[in-house]
Amino acid sequence: MGAKLFCWPQSSPGIAMMLRALLLTGLLSWANGQEGQAMLPEEKSKIRDQIVEMFDHAYGSYMKYAYPADELMPLSCRGRVRGLEPNRGDIDDSLGKFSLTLIDTLDTLVVLNKLDEFEDAVRRTLRDVRLDNDVVVSVFETNIRVLGGLLGAHTMADMLRQRGERMQWYRDELLHMAKELGNRLLPAFNTTSGLPYPRVNLRYGVLNPLSRTGTESDTCTACAGTMILEFAALSRLSGEAVFEENARKALDVLWEKRQRGSDLVGTVINIHNGDWVRRDNTHSAAQTTHTQPLRQHTLSRSDNTHSHYRAIMKYISQPPLLLNVHMHNPTVSVRSWMDSLLAFFPGLQVLRGDLKPAIETHEMLYQVTKQHKFLPEAFTTEFRVHWGQHPLRPEFAESTYYLYKATGDPYYLRVGQSIVEKLNTHARVPCGFAAVQDVRTGAHEDRMDSFFLAEMFKYLYLLFSEKNQLHFDIDDYIFTTEAHLLPVSLSTSQPPCRGNNTEAPTALEEDLFTYSCPSTQTLFPNNPSFAKTIRDSYKYLTGVGRAFHASPVRGIELPLHDHGMEPVEFLRNMGISLTPLSEAGEVHKGVYRVKLVAEVTQTTEEEEVEPLLVQLISPPFLGRTVLTAGPAKFGMDLTKQEHGVKGSIVKTSPYTACGPIENAEDLSGHIALALRGDCMFAAKAHRLQEAGAIGVIFIDHREGSNSAETPLFQMVGDGGSTADITIPLVFLFSQEGALLTSALEDHSNVDVLMLPKERRLGKTTGKRGGLCRFRLAEEGELEDGEARGPTLQFVLEKGEVVLEEEEYKQQGDRDCTVPCNKLVSCQFSGV
Repeated sequence: MGAKLFCWPQSSPGIAMMLRALLLTGLLSWANGQEGQAMLPEEKSKIRDQIVEMFDHAYGSYMKYAYPADELMPLSCRGRVRGLEPNRGDIDDSLGKFSLTLIDTLDTLVVLNKLDEFEDAVRRTLRDVRLDNDVVVSVFETNIRVLGGLLGAHTMADMLRQRGERMQWYRDELLHMAKELGNRLLPAFNTTSGLPYPRVNLRYGVLNPLSRTGTESDTCTACAGTMILEFAALSRLSGEAVFEENARKALDVLWEKRQRGSDLVGTVINIHNGDWVRRDNTHSAAQTTHTQPLRQHTLSRSDNTHSHYRAIMKYISQPPLLLNVHMHNPTVSVRSWMDSLLAFFPGLQVLRGDLKPAIETHEMLYQVTKQHKFLPEAFTTEFRVHWGQHPLRPEFAESTYYLYKATGDPYYLRVGQSIVEKLNTHARVPCGFAAVQDVRTGAHEDRMDSFFLAEMFKYLYLLFSEKNQLHFDIDDYIFTTEAHLLPVSLSTSQPPCRGNNTEAPTALEEDLFTYSCPSTQTLFPNNPSFAKTIRDSYKYLTGVGRAFHASPVRGIELPLHDHGMEPVEFLRNMGISLTPLSEAGEVHKGVYRVKLVAEVTQTTEEEEVEPLLVQLISPPFLGRTVLTAGPAKFGMDLTKQEHGVKGSIVKTSPYTACGPIENAEDLSGHIALALRGDCMFAAKAHRLQEAGAIGVIFIDHREGSNSAETPLFQMVGDGGSTADITIPLVFLFSQEGALLTSALEDHSNVDVLMLPKERRLGKTTGKRGGLCRFRLAEEGELEDGEARGPTLQFVLEKGEVVLEEEEYKQQGDRDCTVPCNKLVSCQFSGV
């Protein structure tokens, strides 16, 4: 309930000013007054030094414990080498045995003024890194991380060489490596449509019999559309147009396939015929068709970014939220949650010069981080956790940096300071920084992705640095998706290649921000509090930080006329609504309830998830192995099945079930095991149901996750119809899933029972919970006729119970299966 505001009729010429002062100081009582305070240079310098120390800890740990592996495993203090560690599904597609973290970090070393380390790292790269490995990698991830990393490092090396101070030995070797990698990625574009395959073998390409790829038919929009910046830069630096031509063709195909009425695109597309596989449009799709082209606009100014941006702002951006809509019916939201990658969008809007919605969405994200310490991988529109993991993503820091540069508001320095403090407090471990497995528990994951070093420290360091403290003018460079630095001068070094768009050019509708660089002095002169007036409406959006008021709430006297609409409109413009207050059936004249507009959607209690079980019932398990499982919001409701669903388990091929099912004949009539990742749960379920599976057990691909430390969640659909999915679906965390797959490897046939927890097979309701008491009977103690000699005596409570087999070194081992309330003796010879 909002606070009560007692208003006494009184006339005053300064009513507006008094209202503003009283509301801001008395009613709203902003939670953290320090957030708006200016930051002294000494404090900025101290935080900047802290960021450098954190980087040294992360980078030093990688070089000490992991190099030349692709990534550091910070909990294990060793490198992650693909093929030697348990497969994590599509996450591992980033790893190509090319020292990923080193390459991704190269230009960060220059930004942080670590020039000796940069020169040493370049020498290591040229000496140790090979790109002809027989590894299947993600085209998208390899482009933004490795190709972008090589180009950014070449840009920095060339800049230092031209100054005559360092790198005089450098002869464009990194550019040659980038060109080699570009040629190894080009086979992915060999499709009828020009849209690239999602994966490529670095040595054998795509269609070679040894490539182990080329069977895919679908790719995500982001995977197909974000090649343009790196490929265009490679073409202009190397003089070979083939790279830019292929990337631009793919981007033009995506734009051509848009929904013409809304100018929106979907999220998954068929790479052969260009048909949309998933037609929902999200901020991720927006990133594809706007972020890179917007930055590429700096180089070519020949794209459709303005039209698409207007479509995004019309249908997807509903400040402070970013919705997920159907490209053909964009007025309807297709899902009730957002993922953390949307945090890039405020930064993009700053680049666009559109500050107001950027400030609104960023403030919403900041409030979510206050509630959960970090941005959960996905959260609902009510700001509850949907997916709890946080892999140390840098997008929120990125947008914070852009907003500070655009506004100069010290508030964003305080936001950056909070990021630094939370990383040190909740993610730092002895061997680096560890991803957070679940923001609700704080449990860590043995993972430190390369983007943490490539982006997080770069944006944080720049946030707390002045231009004169850098070795170069940051305004002469643009950031790629992975925050690699490319010179703006590329826009004039070589003309862009000609696009293949066959549509007649249309005049773009100009708007205030079309070609503007964001500046509060230019766009909003003499209004230094511009950002604050926007933020304040969203300050308590998630409920965190709202002052506690005992009941009844103390009133505040304000000079407000009963029927004066001017102050009411003034309050409404400040984001506050007034409604008459009624207590005990009596309406008090001039008394109102005050409520922030942003509080219309209240945070509800956490949705309780009813646990399910997967119980192994075939020998030798006989019901004793019971695994806790999470439910799905679609498919068969196991709580309504009296005896659960029983069947033998079969591992799906491919394990992720994100392509054509290769072992449908084996799956028919059985319960399928499938790995989480690569595609949505609903897509997997559809394929496996069509293959004849009678149920599906999904296993988490996040290494080390378990039901003891990670709260259960309900699997959700992909926004499309799931009414036709009728088989039961359950989810096991990684450790529980490992027990199940291990059982399948050790035994030719494993039968399981999928059922609610309260209907567990063999569960009893006796006072002792079905447990057995046992003791050794003395010789001669039992009645005549009973066995003589040392005897193990079991006393059972209720129901029929299968007693666990004990392993004795001597012969005579046996199981005892008995009815309840019986005294049973089992003689073991030699005991």
